[in-house]
Amino acid sequence: MKFNIFFIYLPLVHSERHRFMTTYTGINGTTIAGIPEFSAVTTLDDQQMDYYDSNIMELIPRKNWMKDFASTHMWKQDTKIRKHVQQIYKNNIHVVMERFSQSHGVHTYQRMYGCDWDDKTEVLHVFDQYGYDGEDFISLDLKELRYITPVPQGLSTVQKWNNNRAQLEYLKQYYEDECVYWLKEFLTLGKADLEKKIAPQVSLLQKDPSSPLVCHATGFYPSGVTITWLRNGVDHHEDVDIRELLPNDDGTFQKTSTIRITPDDWKKNQYTCVVEHMGETIKRILTEDEIKSNNRPIPYFTILVCVIIVLVIGAAVWIIHKKRLSRYYKFKPVPCESEEEVYIDKGL
Repeated sequence: MKFNIFFIYLPLVHSERHRFMTTYTGINGTTIAGIPEFSAVTTLDDQQMDYYDSNIMELIPRKNWMKDFASTHMWKQDTKIRKHVQQIYKNNIHVVMERFSQSHGVHTYQRMYGCDWDDKTEVLHVFDQYGYDGEDFISLDLKELRYITPVPQGLSTVQKWNNNRAQLEYLKQYYEDECVYWLKEFLTLGKADLEKKIAPQVSLLQKDPSSPLVCHATGFYPSGVTITWLRNGVDHHEDVDIRELLPNDDGTFQKTSTIRITPDDWKKNQYTCVVEHMGETIKRILTEDEIKSNNRPIPYFTILVCVIIVLVIGAAVWIIHKKRLSRYYKFKPVPCESEEEVYIDKGL
């Protein structure tokens, strides 16, 4: 899946490395209101570009710079493909459940695919992976041009897909040519947005006196941030927990680090949270005045509840597990006689 190219000069954004990725997620058995049975999301450099789910049945642009592209014929084709994949996933998840001898419960079936590209070295890395209930299920080995599986339940599918040599060859073409072409195209469209730099807002939070102290950085872009703790000016690592980077709805990011210390300890010693982002350093010293308690509504805890729900349904587990390949671009339809044969996920 890749296409003809015209190049644009590209020291485009803050990072030398760029990621273009799509994630499809099918869910069976969830009773949580509003959780769709199927969703598809595309990201470029961790920013969500588009979104589709089985509730809205439309492909929605998530960035202003995607709105012109959303008026094209290609966007209509992408929407059509999403709807087709939705039906395939509804069937596939039941097939996998049967193979794992499961008849009920909440289960997830996912696919992540896309490419990483370094605009300095021009090194390209591609990935196409399927997961089930937070575990690896099937992946494409592009070098060997074959699918592989770590579990016996995937063997029949691997054999079936590996027999379709025409599709494997077209996947090879996509990943070696088209994926980086579209990555460059969208980098150009979103240049101003992707180049922005927003400093984090840093807060010290604590639910109650016996709870861990939380250093919460939010609203920053790009995503590269480090959070460390100092004890009397010296690096401190004991009882410290660094949480995963999470996206905000507005395209910015948030990250937290917790530390467990007794009230007596932090009153006798000076503890400081240090947040570093894009060459800037923000410090917050632990004092009673600086700490926000849970007596006031704090968006951070609401966000945690949302994250827990997502983890329960299993959609985010596999993404985090696969070293932050995190959420999202569809195969771009290229006019050809067997378009749907090539781009749409196959049955198991």
